[in-house]
Amino acid sequence: MSETTVRSGAGYWYPDESSTRRAVEVLSAMRTYRVSEVAMRRRTREKMAMGETDLIAIQYLLRRQRSGEIVSAKDLAGHLSISSASTTVLIDRLVRSGHLVRKPHPTDRRGIVVEATVDSDREVRETLEHMHRRMLEIAEDLDAREAEVVVNFLRRMSSAVDEIDAEVEADEPHSEN
Repeated sequence: MSETTVRSGAGYWYPDESSTRRAVEVLSAMRTYRVSEVAMRRRTREKMAMGETDLIAIQYLLRRQRSGEIVSAKDLAGHLSISSASTTVLIDRLVRSGHLVRKPHPTDRRGIVVEATVDSDREVRETLEHMHRRMLEIAEDLDAREAEVVVNFLRRMSSAVDEIDAEVEADEPHSEN
């Protein structure tokens, strides 16, 4: 066997070096956070009686509305990476449940925009407010240097994952239509 002993820990294979052990601890903590976040999202969806795509759509619409932006069905489809037919079904379902409304586009007579309702906004806020407050308190405990390190790390990790996705997409055969 080589000078570097390979061990398995927390689901990762790594050489037995202190810097690698620290990295594995960080990756393990990220995995634990992701598991907790997925569980929180499941509980939120169950409490609101909606699917994940529905909740993501509402949160997206609320963010855009707070920024004063209008959202078309096409914008929503692009954000969710779903077909226009699936978007229509989703919008119809959320309109029926009282979470969304369709309105005429303010500048395009033929266009329609989609908005989350006030009740939907209130429901999301009531459901997520306590959890968001706890998360904000934890983030506020970071000093400026710690916050900078965390933000830089998370952005670099996001880029690394996005690069993996881009590599996979580049390797996939594309059909010609």
